[in-house]
Formats: sequence, structure tokens, C-alpha cells
Amino acid sequence: MGHIAAARLRARGVFFGWWIVGAAIIFQTLQTGLLQQAYGTYAVVLHDEFGWSTTSLSLVYALQSVLTGLLGPAQGWLIDRFSPRTIMRVGALIFGFGFIALSRIDSFTGFCIIILITSFGATLAGFMTITTVVINWFQRRRSLAMALTQIGLSIAGLIAPVIAWSLTSEGWRTTAIASGILILLVNLPLARVLHRTPEEVGQMPDGDRPHTDRADRTGAAPTTPQPEFTARQALRTRAFWFISIGHALALFVVTAVTVHLVLHLVDDLGYTVGQAANVIALMTGIMIFGRFAGGILGDRFEKRYLAAAAMFGHAFGLVMLAYANSFWMVLLFALAHGMAWGIRGPLMQAMRADYFGRASFARVMGFSSTIIMTGTVGGPLIAGVMADHFGNYTAGFTLLASFAVIGSIFFLFATRPTPPGEATLQQPPLKRAATA
Repeated sequence: MGHIAAARLRARGVFFGWWIVGAAIIFQTLQTGLLQQAYGTYAVVLHDEFGWSTTSLSLVYALQSVLTGLLGPAQGWLIDRFSPRTIMRVGALIFGFGFIALSRIDSFTGFCIIILITSFGATLAGFMTITTVVINWFQRRRSLAMALTQIGLSIAGLIAPVIAWSLTSEGWRTTAIASGILILLVNLPLARVLHRTPEEVGQMPDGDRPHTDRADRTGAAPTTPQPEFTARQALRTRAFWFISIGHALALFVVTAVTVHLVLHLVDDLGYTVGQAANVIALMTGIMIFGRFAGGILGDRFEKRYLAAAAMFGHAFGLVMLAYANSFWMVLLFALAHGMAWGIRGPLMQAMRADYFGRASFARVMGFSSTIIMTGTVGGPLIAGVMADHFGNYTAGFTLLASFAVIGSIFFLFATRPTPPGEATLQQPPLKRAATA
């Protein structure tokens, strides 16, 4: 949809931002469902066919995360320099054709190369590009918009049984080809909706009229001017580092579960691949409810407290999974981890936007990704190496659960930073004179 379509929606009283959220759900579903969530199931199939070790497959996943983290600052600059629409289309082409190329590999080296290329495309067509646009279109309802956007992550988990069925019945090569074609057919045309800001099409964040100070009917606070930090200014604040570290510690747990849950359920607990996929679907269903809860609560209460509480949910769930000897413990894991992930997920980017503003959000998020990368890399590696060493996932999952507890502390102390202009005004007179 271009400017004309957006103008028509505005004339009908429809806020175009919700159409962007709808498109973002689809983008997130494809990126997460076909690559991130599916990776664990691909790992089982490739392990059986080629005999590649758990540690090797974990290393490949970790390399994807390194690539995403290192690309973050550059991607933030690209999003600011070019349109998100362009970045999405370039990423979709690489992402889609990467999957098609994946269907042709016969060696571990080839698998590594193609997965990294595919991951590069998925990164450009994925979370940061989508989130930057959504953040720019919302302020009062930012947590809710992010929660709805991340429903795509949850839907991706719900389609896990479909991916598992395709991998086991149709083969992983056919599944990879179909995934690539689907990405190209959906992402390329749908990228048209990604207008950078509402001002580009004559609207305001949240669909407000200019200078409105009226709260919306949901009870959210009225739109107020927000501080605008440059990326350099944000990097000098405690909040930037504490949010990033807390987010990284959360992802130690999340990515370890993403990569190793199926392997743990199949190899350690004796589940079939189909049964393991059903556990993922259950966890994801709970996550959807959690996302709605996080979106609604995040627009009304202190986000850092909610994030800290969610980290304890991650820890409890992972302990249940580590020591599971019956289905009810697996069920508790799915409930606790799914709810914690659902509530915490929308708050991460909403906190950054609330604290640092819209103008440099992509670059702030890009620099954050280099810190977050430690979690996406370290989680799967710790779980995989310790599983190979001890013969099961108990020790690795227990250690990672302790990381989640530590992460809650960082969120608690990630208080809102003083806006750049106010920092100077709050200095004592003599100090201001000395720095003038």
C-alpha cells in the first residue's frame, strides 16, 4: 500500500499503523517459523542423516547469532539511510533464495555457508527492520503494538508441527525449497506497507490528531513529548547497558530452548518428533496469551518490573525442563516459559523506545544487538557442549536458569535515563559553568 492507499484509510478513520502491525505479524511468522523455530527440528533430521554432532549444529546456530549481532549497527545505519521497504525486499531475496540453495547441500561446510547466507537475509528482512517501523508508528500503545507484532513469533511456534510433518514425510530438501518460494511470494509484495513513519503519509503516532492531549479509550496515558537520544548519548547511559545485558541473559535461555528443546525431548525423554512439536505448540499457545498480557500491562505499569518478574518465570520453567521425569513437569515448563517469554518479549523494544525516543531507535537497537548476541550465541553453545559432556541437558539447563535470575536484577535497576537537555540543567551551577 502506498501513500494513496494510506490516505484512503485515513479518510475512513482507519489508522494505517494497524495495517503495518498486520504485515509485521506475517513477516515475523515466516522468519521465525521457517528458520529459527524450525532449526531444532532440522537439526534432528540432519543429525540422523549425516551424523553431525549436537555441538556442531549448535555452533552453526551460534554463528547465525554472531552474524546478526555484528550486523546490528550496520543494519541500524542502513535502515536510517534507506527505506525499511528496500531493506525488507533485499533481505527477502537473500532469505528466500538461501532456502532454495539449502536444499542442494551435501556437506557440513556447505550447510554452514548456506545457513549463514540465509540468516543474513532473514536478519535484513526480520526483527530489527520490522520493529523500527512499528516503534515509529506508536507511542501510547507501543507495548500493545509490539505484542501484536510478536504474535508472529507465537504463530511460528504453532506451525512447528506442520514443519515437523513436512520434514519427516516430505523430506528436508523439499521443505527447504517450499520455504524459499513462500518467502519470495509473500515478503516481496507485502514490503510495500513499510512506511518509515506515520508523518510520511500524513498521520501521527497512534493515529492521534496533531497536538492532541486526550487519552485513548483504553485508558493509556495521553501522548506526551518523548526524549530523543542520539545513539552516542544512549550508549553513555546505565539504562542502555542494563536493558541490553538483561535482554542478553534472557536470550541465553530462549535460544537454548529453541535449539535444544526437540533434541532434549526426543533423546533424553523419549518423545517422538511429532510429540515434541506438540509441546512447542502448547508453549507457543501460552506465549500468545502472555503477549497480549504483556502488551496491555506494559502500557500501564512499569515495564522493568514486569520484565524482571518474567525472568523468574524463565528460570522456573527451565528448571522444570532440566529435571523433568514426567509429563506434568514438561507441562509446567511450557506454561512458565511460554508465559514469561510472551510477557517479556514486547517490553524489550518498547522500553528502549520509551527511554531513548524514535529518531535514533534503529541505531540504538543495532548497538544493543552486539550485546544481545552473547545470549543468542552462548545459550545454545552452553547447552550443547554440556549435553555432550554430561550426556544430558540437566546441568546446562540448570546453569542457564541461574542466568535468568541474574537478568532480573539488571532489569530492576534499568531506570529511565535523564533526557540529554535536562542532564545539563540538573548540574550544580558551578559545574555547569565549568563545562560550558
